Amino acid sequence: MALSRTLARLSCAAALVAGATVAMPVHAMTAKECRAAFASAKAGGTLNGQAYKAYKAAHCGDATSPATAAAPAAPAAPAAPAAPVAPATPAKAPVAASGNVVFPTAISPEFSKLSAGRARQKTCVAQYNANKATGGNGSLKWIQRGGGYWSECNTHLKGAQ
Repeated sequence: MALSRTLARLSCAAALVAGATVAMPVHAMTAKECRAAFASAKAGGTLNGQAYKAYKAAHCGDATSPATAAAPAAPAAPAAPAAPVAPATPAKAPVAASGNVVFPTAISPEFSKLSAGRARQKTCVAQYNANKATGGNGSLKWIQRGGGYWSECNTHLKGAQ
């Protein structure tokens, strides 16, 4: 008798879990998609005074719920691949150390008691400031897109260790 009650409870629990997963949407919109849909509904005048939070709850699904985060039972058919999209801006090549750039060859003894990263940083700062007077930084700034003096100096010192 106890076994039949346990089996009945397990089957009810399984049915509830199966019903709950079927009721959940397979694909919830991303935040960006939801915001775009809200903007188009707002532009179309179909919101009827509804706020974004209410619109999101009604139309976008809850992407943060654990049930929707689970993988769907049957994989969806892949969408037809569109034309390859080229990046808007091509990746920039790293800045080459132009001019007569002087880098330290080893970590300065005065910073050797610091952690490795901090010692490299302090050594590079000291050399960078010394180079300002002699023009030994070339055209490099301390930090710049594509790699400035700090990036190049750090790479040199990592290779020297």
